[in-house]
Amino acid sequence: MPLINLPAFAGDLLADFERLKTLRVDTPVIQPAEPFLDMAGEDLRRRIFMTESETGESLCLRPEFTIPVCLRHIETATGTPQRYAYLGEVFRQRRDGSSEFYQAGIEDLGDPDTAGADARAIGDAMLVLAHRLPDARLKVTLGDQSVFEAVVAACGLPAGWQKRLIHAFGDQKQLQKLLGELADPKSPGVFGPEVERLAIMGILEDEERLVAHIAGTMEATGYSTNASRSPRDIARRLKEKLELATTRLDKAALSVMREFLAFDLALADAPAALHQFAGRSGLKIEDALSLFDARVAAIAKVGADPGVIRYRAAFGRPLDYYTSLVFEIEVEGTPAVLAGGGRFDRLLTLLGAREHIPAVGFSLWLDRIERAMALAGSAK
Repeated sequence: MPLINLPAFAGDLLADFERLKTLRVDTPVIQPAEPFLDMAGEDLRRRIFMTESETGESLCLRPEFTIPVCLRHIETATGTPQRYAYLGEVFRQRRDGSSEFYQAGIEDLGDPDTAGADARAIGDAMLVLAHRLPDARLKVTLGDQSVFEAVVAACGLPAGWQKRLIHAFGDQKQLQKLLGELADPKSPGVFGPEVERLAIMGILEDEERLVAHIAGTMEATGYSTNASRSPRDIARRLKEKLELATTRLDKAALSVMREFLAFDLALADAPAALHQFAGRSGLKIEDALSLFDARVAAIAKVGADPGVIRYRAAFGRPLDYYTSLVFEIEVEGTPAVLAGGGRFDRLLTLLGAREHIPAVGFSLWLDRIERAMALAGSAK
C-alpha cells in the first residue's frame, strides 16, 4: 500500500535513524487487540479502531508501534541489546488532526545500562527534532514513575491504595481527588446498612466469619448455584474495598505527598532538591534517587542541553506500560507534543519474553512536526 501524505522530511529522518545505528523494522497494520487492551492504558483503549477475524479473534488497526515492535522482537527471537527504528501509519481517534497519521521512533531493547539508555533516548529525540527545527527552542518535560512509586510506598499506604495512586500517575486531577479521599475517608455505612451491621457485629474484621456469612446469604437467596465468584473471593474483595474507602493518611504524610507532587524545577536542580526532600520527610527512597541521579549525569554526558529540561514530579504519560522515566518534547511556547517516550521494563515479559528485557524508547508525531516546520518557515 503506498504511503499517502508522507512528510517530505521522512527520508532525512530515516537517515538520522541509520546514523544512530538502529535497525529499521515494520509491523502489520492489523494487530491482535488483546495486548493493547491489557497494557496500553485507558486513554489509548478508548481510541482504538477495533475489528474481528473470521474466527472471532479481536483485532485492531495499529494504534502505536511500541507493543508491535516488542512482539516482533519476541517472535523473531532476536538477541539483545537491539535498537529498532520505525516509521509508518498508526490509527486512533484524536481530538485534533486525522485519525490516520504517521509516527516514527526508536525502541532500545536490552541495554543493561539503564541510565545511559534513558539519556540516549532523550538525546536522540532532541537531536532528530533539532535537525527538523534548527532555530526552535525545545522544551523537555521529564517525570519518573519509579520515584513516585517509592514515595508512595515509603508513606506506608496499603497495597490497594498504592496501586490506585500509581495507576493515576500523570493525571493531576485524579491524583488530587485520591489524596482528598485519603484525607477524608468514608465510614462503612456508605456501603449500605448490611455492611454497617456487619461492622458493628465485628464480622468484617474476621475473614472466616465473613466468608461463612456470605456463603449462608448466597445459599438462602439461591444465588450460589450461579455465582461467578466464591464466598471467599467476595469477602476478600469487600474487605479490600473497605480498606480503600476507610484508610486515612495522617496530615504529615499527606503534606509529604503534596510537597513531592508540587516539584517542578530545572532538571539540573532536581537531584539535590529530591535528596533534601527525602531527608526532611524521613522517606527511605535511596534506590530510586540513585537511578535518578545516574540518569541526570548520563543526560549531561550525551550533550543534551540541560537548560531546556524540567523535572515535574507529577508528570506522567497516558500509557500503562511505563515503569520509570517518562518524557515529552515540545517547541517552547506551543502546546503540541512533538515527541514522547519513556522506560517500559515490564512490557516484554508481559508480552511473553522468557527473560527480563529492559527497554526504553520514544515516538515522534510527524504531522505535528510538519506543522511546526511550516510555522517556523513562515516566521522567517
